[in-house]
Amino acid sequence: MIDALLWLFNTAVFLYVIVILVMVIMSWLTGFKVVDPQRPFVAQFDRGLYALTNPALNPVRRWVPAIGGVDISPVIVVLALEFLRRLVDNLLSAA
Repeated sequence: MIDALLWLFNTAVFLYVIVILVMVIMSWLTGFKVVDPQRPFVAQFDRGLYALTNPALNPVRRWVPAIGGVDISPVIVVLALEFLRRLVDNLLSAA
């Protein structure tokens, strides 16, 4: 039972990290005008990504300002999620 819950937790963290990475790549693509943010599919996809990631990124953005115009909050959130994942793995494997 614990193994199944641990697998589910690890999978959820992994998928959320992937969503954060896709959001970062999408922001680069729209920022450099590779994709047109005015197209309905792109705009909807972008809104969906931001709706999924902003609850985790906004608290970090309040504490850590952009450095040289670069938002490092996704890096901090990914590192925190990886730390949490490893902490849970170690705590549950020791039990």
